[in-house]
Amino acid sequence: MITLDLAKISDNQGSTCGDCSRVGAVDVSDVVVSDECDSSITNYTLSPGGQKYYLPSSVDLVELPFPNQVFDSLDKAFKFYKEYGRLGGFDVRKGTEKKDADGTIILKHFVCSKEGYNVANFGSEEKVGKIVKERRTGSRRCGCKAKIVVKIMSLNRYFILNFVESHNHPLASEDGRQFLRCSRDMSISLRNMVFDASKVNIGCSKAYSLVKEMAGGYSNVGATLRDFRNFSRDLKEYVGVRDGQMVIDNFKVMQETSKAFYFAYELDPDGHLIMLFWADPTGRRNFEIYGDAVSFDATFDTNKYNMIFAPFTGVDKHDRCVTFAACLLAKEDVTHFSWAFRHFVKAMGRNPVVLITDQCPAMKIAIPDCFSSENGLVASKHRLCMWHIMQKFPIKLGNRLCKETDFMEKMKAYIWSSTLEVEEFENGWKSVIKEFNLEENKWLSDMYEMRASWIPSYFRDSPMFGLLRTTSRSESENFFFGHFHRQSDTLCEFWIRFQSAMDRQRNETKRLDHESNSSSPSTLSRWYIENDAADIFTRAIFYKLQEEILASCLEMQIKKMSEDVNGVIHLEIRDVKVKDKIFKVSVSKAHAVCSCQKFVMCGIVCRHAFCGLKQIGVTKFPRSLVLNRWMKIAECGSGSDVDLVSNDYFKMERVSLKLSNIWFDFRQTVNNAGIDLEKLEYVHKAIKEINAELEKYGGDAAEFSKKDHIASILGEQPVGELNILVPNISKNKGNHFKRLISDREKALNKSKKRIRRCKECSATTHDSRTCPKKKGGIETNVC
Repeated sequence: MITLDLAKISDNQGSTCGDCSRVGAVDVSDVVVSDECDSSITNYTLSPGGQKYYLPSSVDLVELPFPNQVFDSLDKAFKFYKEYGRLGGFDVRKGTEKKDADGTIILKHFVCSKEGYNVANFGSEEKVGKIVKERRTGSRRCGCKAKIVVKIMSLNRYFILNFVESHNHPLASEDGRQFLRCSRDMSISLRNMVFDASKVNIGCSKAYSLVKEMAGGYSNVGATLRDFRNFSRDLKEYVGVRDGQMVIDNFKVMQETSKAFYFAYELDPDGHLIMLFWADPTGRRNFEIYGDAVSFDATFDTNKYNMIFAPFTGVDKHDRCVTFAACLLAKEDVTHFSWAFRHFVKAMGRNPVVLITDQCPAMKIAIPDCFSSENGLVASKHRLCMWHIMQKFPIKLGNRLCKETDFMEKMKAYIWSSTLEVEEFENGWKSVIKEFNLEENKWLSDMYEMRASWIPSYFRDSPMFGLLRTTSRSESENFFFGHFHRQSDTLCEFWIRFQSAMDRQRNETKRLDHESNSSSPSTLSRWYIENDAADIFTRAIFYKLQEEILASCLEMQIKKMSEDVNGVIHLEIRDVKVKDKIFKVSVSKAHAVCSCQKFVMCGIVCRHAFCGLKQIGVTKFPRSLVLNRWMKIAECGSGSDVDLVSNDYFKMERVSLKLSNIWFDFRQTVNNAGIDLEKLEYVHKAIKEINAELEKYGGDAAEFSKKDHIASILGEQPVGELNILVPNISKNKGNHFKRLISDREKALNKSKKRIRRCKECSATTHDSRTCPKKKGGIETNVC
């Protein structure tokens, strides 16, 4: 009965073998059998005892080994058998060997990877008093006898002494060949792909999928996702404890190849890196042009050591963020900030006019000392970022007051306005505080005491260029760098990704330069001064000026106008959008001054000044009102030359680009061949001829190992004892994983979580398993 049942199961389902063969009743009289599965590449023979022996069936005669076949070297013999195994559907490994007295290999076995047997290991092992659970892996060895044996002959050449073709196991199918070890090779191009993708924060999974699309399928990639991840792991292991030393060595190479590259670092008494500052030539040149106002923010940590990454940020001629320099700091204290600030001044050669930061107490102490008037420099003015302060209003005063009343609207009318005089602001602030009974609020009192550091009314005579009032530039920079960096980055990875981020930022500047120089924006008025502005200023600045020009024509009312005295006319102008405010403007053919002082603060001519210029018939933009930082040709005024980095330093970048171009051209060639078998055969033949020609040059490709490749992209490993140790793990207030979380943030995080309710009564204090209602029902049923 059991036999009949098994026969039915066999007839209905069959049994599948490793090579997709359907195995049923076998006639021993049939000597050679072919698999029914179309994707199989295996034929097998049956011994008199019923043992199957498999032979590769899709290998050309040219690829088939034969006795007395001669090879120029042992490596070429192994490479030939490995290629035969790839086509035949099995992996190859090196076996036993025999050497002579001089150590020369005279006999070598190249065997199937399933040769021999694994030692069985059951259960767990006990090591040093604890049980270690072994990995559960399948055994791939089954005593296969397939192999070639090569023997040395004259001139260090080798010939095949013995060739065993048959295998005692199924061979890989067409679909499975891509997973064989001999088919998987992280070539130089694939390794470059993983490395280049990591520069822009693309992980191994997405890089693997991208290569698949480029190659036309997973089977054409030549490696698996695990291979991609292993190479990424090897990059980190190559750096290891040499991280600090290697990044400093890279900086030294940069300084040797470009004299304008500046860097400095500090170590703790134990030799661990604690401070690192750098400024490249482009950043130093940008500071010379746009360094009037600088924003510094130290709230972004983006490496495995939790060191704070703090860039020095400004605004360029396109009203975009531009990075002057950056630093990595282990702590947020006066010592670390002072060190970074002093090297910033040393690298740039002068102080910024205005420095904008958040309310860090350590910065408040360090800035006056470092950006002082020593050495004949002009002292910097320290201002606080309004965006950071305004973010704290709901936290300090509560959401009910800030969001359910008109408190914030009334307060913003006095805080944000740059047209108010100091007395007007103070009266307005006090009136709002009195209206909402906030006289006793300590935080508001503290903010009022430091009002001269963050309220625009108190520094309308300082150039801010949009750094203070708009959304924080530093927060924008943090968001930008967040696309490139990860919390798990080593310092070497961080430096490479920082360079990639700078390339993105500077390439965007080039794009905007091209747009500004290659086209002209549309003008909306008939005033010729607008056309002149379009020729002088970049696109972003022109649109701001265009808004002011249109407002000067439509929203201004001239209340009073004086006589012409020495070419100067004084006007009193009313802005319809600003109630109860009269602006005093003095204009001439070459200049204009307004009481709102927008030109001083932002570098942009205000609508009131435009109204006065229009009134006296000015048609050309006064050159005294044109700042070099906003012009299309702003860089032409730079006096510092950027030293070009030597070509040797960018050798790997050029190699990577060339590999990408070759890969693109190869795809184009295959696409041109289409599905025409003759054309594809021609392409294949041409590739083999090229490969044969390259082999004549020697073993350069073979000698360039994976370690050599990693060294070429990350830098050589330090030789000898390490002088610079990796940083210790820092604990800073801005660290996301170790920082203290406020009650407000806890409440916000809790509100985002899904509330679990009981399915029986919808209560939130229990679930359906412990629901009293359900228990009561069960007791009733039992009774």
